[in-house]
Amino acid sequence: MNNRAEDPDLWNDSDAAQKLMRERTMLAGQIEGVQRLEADVNDTIELVELAEMEGDEAVVAEALGNLRALAEEAKRRETESLLSGEADSNDCYLEVNAGAGGTEAQDWAEMLLRMYTRWAEQHGYKVTMMESSEGEQAGIKSATIQVTGPNAYGWLKTEAGVHRLVRISPFDAAARRQTSFASVWVYPVVDDSIEIEINEADLRVDTFRASGAGGQHVNKTESAIRITHIPTGIVVACQTDRSQHRNRATAMTMLKARMYEQELQRREAAAAQTEASKTDIGWGHQIRSYVLAPYQLVKDLRTNVEKTNPGAILDGDIDDFMAAALAARVGATRSEASAQAQ
Repeated sequence: MNNRAEDPDLWNDSDAAQKLMRERTMLAGQIEGVQRLEADVNDTIELVELAEMEGDEAVVAEALGNLRALAEEAKRRETESLLSGEADSNDCYLEVNAGAGGTEAQDWAEMLLRMYTRWAEQHGYKVTMMESSEGEQAGIKSATIQVTGPNAYGWLKTEAGVHRLVRISPFDAAARRQTSFASVWVYPVVDDSIEIEINEADLRVDTFRASGAGGQHVNKTESAIRITHIPTGIVVACQTDRSQHRNRATAMTMLKARMYEQELQRREAAAAQTEASKTDIGWGHQIRSYVLAPYQLVKDLRTNVEKTNPGAILDGDIDDFMAAALAARVGATRSEASAQAQ
């Protein structure tokens, strides 16, 4: 814990104290989980030995199945141990933006948003829609969600980049194959203990009418807020509340998060890989390809992990991709640190 608990000044700051307590709780949970896993493995091995001595094949088979499940859990916990970045334990914002291509790309962007929403729900995370801009005919032009839960940013940061879809177009009467692109960007939610200075003169604030469900208020009141940070070109938007003031406050929090994430990029050795993925939403820049026709394949171009079940992937089963990308990212960081040390 770097002896931070011995610093009394930290405890004078309630936000810092709460963050420290969250870290302690998380570490205690990890230690308890490893100890429980070790005990379960030992108990299961003893059960196998006893069952073999008694010739009970059914119990042996069941115990071996339990060992395989425990091995999977150990693998997952090993991957979680890689989540040691400065903001990995934070909640996060996830943006999806449709690339060029009109309805095709906008429909693909909505499919991606659904994929991440399903992944989050399956892992017990809370998902809050912050902003959404609907497409003209189908799908979305862009959307931002907040994902709340342990290590949300640590997991989802591996998904930042351009995603490519190949399929038979449902919008083409001739049923031709189409290629669509959408980009994903992920940045951590920051708390008040992290100071981000923003000059009001550097901001352009626009109001607009919220889109989507919401009744008469959505159609009549310009409560949605869009803030552009002119020096960096960062744009954030929020339309979750009926109050323009509360939407502005939330948008400012999102802007601070984006600027904090930029600072993390400058400090983390693995940032070069992430930054390289933030290019044009088109050919040659994708991190993952999802092919639905003429064959079924999802391939991550950074790690070469492949899956032949795109239906399950688009339904949120992306853990293997995330784990491989996280391991590669950590490996790159260690290699960079080793090279600098030499």
